Amino acid sequence: MTEKEILAQYIPEAAVDGVLNRIIEKRIHLKISRSRKTKLGDYRPPVRHSNHRITINHDLNPYAFLITFIHELAHLLVFEQYKNKVAPHGKEWKNEYKRLMIEFFKLNIFSPELQKALDDSIQNAKASTFSELELSRLLKNYDKPNGQIHLETLQAETVFIIHNGKKFVKGEKLRKRYQCRSLQNNRFYLFHPLTPVKIEGENLNKT
Repeated sequence: MTEKEILAQYIPEAAVDGVLNRIIEKRIHLKISRSRKTKLGDYRPPVRHSNHRITINHDLNPYAFLITFIHELAHLLVFEQYKNKVAPHGKEWKNEYKRLMIEFFKLNIFSPELQKALDDSIQNAKASTFSELELSRLLKNYDKPNGQIHLETLQAETVFIIHNGKKFVKGEKLRKRYQCRSLQNNRFYLFHPLTPVKIEGENLNKT
């Protein structure tokens, strides 16, 4: 299977050539990673090896995968210009990410609704797509159906279980996150509204 055919399995067809050209031009070693709870992808500069390295979680839908690649490619371009002399998600990265995203907008890859959310987000991009709540919601629409329950859909005071088996009680929403009480130690923790959860007798990922 060619690199182009492999990429076509993970990103929208209209973006394949543009992404492949970037991979070749910048000598990127792209690794499809296992799913990670805390990040969708990451970038590693060619310090201990000869290639730029980008890893992206294997289970992202095509639009989330492409957006993550663009996010990490912006890190690569910033590294080429500034090395480690600027903040990881400072103005230099925001400018590169915005410029790259606008380039991909021209390919008419995204639905009008998704492109509008992306256009809004790149005006002051966050360090993680997780932080862009409206964008995250829209991207979830393109995930394969898996029966996941998200925290924001539960009633207040509902007991829920997260991926590591710990139990919490859903509390009030403080700005963008929910304050939830741990049943293990009675401490309060903040949770993203789209955190996948389960309730007694339910699985985190149904098939």
